[in-house]
Amino acid sequence: MKGGNTRVFQNLRVFGLVILVDVPIRLLGQGASIQTPAAAYAGSAACKACHAEVYERWSKTRMANVLADPKLHPEVILPDLTKADPLLTFKKEDIAFVYGTKWKQRYFQRVGDEYYPLNAQWDVTHQMWRPYNAAAGTDWWTKFYPQANSGRPTGPLCDGCHSVNYNIETKAVTEWNVGCEKCHGPGSEHVNKPTRTNIVNPARLNYVQANNVCIQCHSQGQPLENPIQGKYYDWPVGFHVGLDLKTFWKLEEHKLGETTFTHFADGTAHKNRMQGNDFVTSVMYTHRVTCFSCHDVHGTANNADLSKPANVICLGCHSPNSPNGPRAATIEQHTHHKPGSSGNECIGCHMPKIEQTIADVNVRSHTFKFIPPDATEMLKIPNSCNSCHTDKTTQWAKDALRMWAEFSPWRVAQ
Repeated sequence: MKGGNTRVFQNLRVFGLVILVDVPIRLLGQGASIQTPAAAYAGSAACKACHAEVYERWSKTRMANVLADPKLHPEVILPDLTKADPLLTFKKEDIAFVYGTKWKQRYFQRVGDEYYPLNAQWDVTHQMWRPYNAAAGTDWWTKFYPQANSGRPTGPLCDGCHSVNYNIETKAVTEWNVGCEKCHGPGSEHVNKPTRTNIVNPARLNYVQANNVCIQCHSQGQPLENPIQGKYYDWPVGFHVGLDLKTFWKLEEHKLGETTFTHFADGTAHKNRMQGNDFVTSVMYTHRVTCFSCHDVHGTANNADLSKPANVICLGCHSPNSPNGPRAATIEQHTHHKPGSSGNECIGCHMPKIEQTIADVNVRSHTFKFIPPDATEMLKIPNSCNSCHTDKTTQWAKDALRMWAEFSPWRVAQ
C-alpha cells in the first residue's frame, strides 16, 4: 500500500451504525456448541486496547484498506486523472469510493443511498486504463441487472464482503473494509467482558467452519434463496462468523468438461476470488488444512500475508522424503530446477498463476494439483510447466517430464 493508504479509514464509519444481532452466535467447534448472548457489532477500533500489536499489523493490510474515500485520502488514487484517455469519462469529484491497489483499481460513485461502478478501471501492472463492465453471460447475476453500470448497485453485488455488518434494508454498515468482526463475529460482549466463550476464534473451530470464515467471501456462489427483497445478491446475506455458511450459501456449480466464465473444464477456478472453490476440492482440505495454516490476515511482511515465505511453509510439512511427499532426497531432485529459481519453489508447479484477475494478470490456483501438459491439450487448461515456460510447447514439456524417472509418465507426461 502506498503512503497514507496503509491507515485504517476509520472516518468511513460515519456511514454506518452499530446494529444489534438478534440471534445468538453458535460456535461450531470440535466439541459441543457454545452459546453466547446476543451481541452487537462494536467496530475494529474497540479491539485495539487489548490487541494493540495485532491491530497495528492488521491496519496496514489490504483487508483493512480495500475501500477508501478519496476525499479523505486523495493519495489512494493511483493514476493521474488529469491525463486524458478515451476510457476516462469521470473526474476525481465523481468518485465516492476507490477499490483496490494491487492488481486493479476500480472507482464508484454514490447516487442516492447506493454506490455504482464507474466505467473504467486502472490496470496496476500495465499502468493503463481498461473498460469495467461485466459482460452479459459472465457472472450469473448479469441476467438480472441492466447492462449499464448505472443499473448495478454495489449493495447487492459487492458490499456484503467489503464491509462488516452490511444491512440490506438500511444499507448501513458498522464499518467499511474487512474488520475484526468479519472473522470473529459480533464483539460487544467480548469487549465488555473478554472471555474465550463470547468471541469466535477461527483457530478453535473445526476445519470446515474455520475455512468458511474465508470462503464466505473468497468464493464464487449464490445465496440459497434469491432474490431477497426483490434483489439478487452475490454474497451470503444473513451470514456472520459463528453461523453455518452452508445454510446461507452454495458454491457455483460446474459440469465437468465444460469451460465457463468461472471454471476450467476440470473444475479448477478460471477467475480470481475463487480460492474457496478451489480449496475445497484439494487434498489439503481433506486433510483439514485451513487457510490460516498458511496465511495470517492480521498482516505480515510476506506476499499475500503468508505467515512465512511460501517454500518455508510448504517444506514444514513436505520436506524431502516426507511421508507427505515429495519422495525425493532433495527438493531439487523433486523439482528438477536449480536452487533459488522460481521453478524450485513449490508454488511454481502446485499453485500456477492461471486464474484471471484483470486482462493477462493471473493469480495462483488453490487446488495444489500439478497440472500436466496433456491437460492443456485435452481440456485447454493452462498447465504448470508452460505457465512459466511460455516460449515452449506442450510437447516439449511432456518430453522433459518423461526424463524424470521418479515420476510416472502416466500421470505427468502421457
